[in-house]
Amino acid sequence: MTPPEHPQTPTARRSAQTATLAEIAREAGVSAPTVSKVLNGRADVAPATRNRVEELLRTHGYRRRRAEASRSPLIDLVFHELESAWALEVIRGVENVARQAGLSVVLSESAGRLTPGRTWADQVAARRPHGVILVLSELDESQRALLTSRSVPFVVMDPAGDPGTDVPSIGATNWQGGLAATRHLVELGHTRIGAITGPSRMLCSRARVDGYRAALETAGLPVDVGLIKTGDFHHESGYRLGLELLRRPDRPTAVFAGNDLQALGLYEAARELGLRVPDDVSVVGFDDLPVARWVGPPLTTVRQPLLEMAEAAARLVLELGRGEGAAAATRVELATSLVVRSSTAAPGVAES
Repeated sequence: MTPPEHPQTPTARRSAQTATLAEIAREAGVSAPTVSKVLNGRADVAPATRNRVEELLRTHGYRRRRAEASRSPLIDLVFHELESAWALEVIRGVENVARQAGLSVVLSESAGRLTPGRTWADQVAARRPHGVILVLSELDESQRALLTSRSVPFVVMDPAGDPGTDVPSIGATNWQGGLAATRHLVELGHTRIGAITGPSRMLCSRARVDGYRAALETAGLPVDVGLIKTGDFHHESGYRLGLELLRRPDRPTAVFAGNDLQALGLYEAARELGLRVPDDVSVVGFDDLPVARWVGPPLTTVRQPLLEMAEAAARLVLELGRGEGAAAATRVELATSLVVRSSTAAPGVAES
């Protein structure tokens, strides 16, 4: 009779772990302390050696034991750029949760790149924070493997692209928001409705303009591609593309802007051309930043719950760090809602 199997003792588990590290060291042609340095994110390892060891760690599926992975009291918050009140709302939300957990927040910016550089990943591995939140950003496969091998959980907020089924993410109902914004304009009587979108490579931007298209098609209105302009979510593109739309001889009587900053740029374009909002052109934004209620006229916009999204992302990354819900591929979308103010009205004589 085969004797019953017994659970591994702590000593046996340690031996298995040591053998794995020794095997990695032998395959890499380095010492075990060098492998340990790589695991701990130490800088005093040659890049070629580090890359060789990292590749073997990925091949072996090595993960630091949780007991070993002493964490710094930090959450890493990564933006592809930090230039607007939008980012401030996200920072506030993450700070709210971090403060309650006794943690601090480290801010990083990838200078407009959607994927942070390799140096950033090494720095995170060295810090060993409680978790990483990436905003409108994404990780490449090697960065995912690096953080996973260090037992550093990560969550993507408002993902730039499809994060995949294995990456927890927090987003908003962007398609529904674009639909609601455009349907509002249709219900006011507008039939020529333009759109200024964000970057086409961003998932949220594509979803918003898809909602815009769906609202027009549902109302039986044609989708005029000449009235759809692709921008970059900044004030300047709203201004520049707004001028293009409003200078057309068959200009739209209403415009759905991809975010509030582009809507404010459109305001400036209208003023420059002697047009009034909403008498000559109705404007709808997206985000509901604090400034939206104070501009003249106050901006009708789609409220994206940025503060709540950021808080949800922070809570999720801490739960994953505690091993709660780690097996679930979590995708959470918080609801958007239309906030009607004074920048939209029924079309005037310009349409007739």
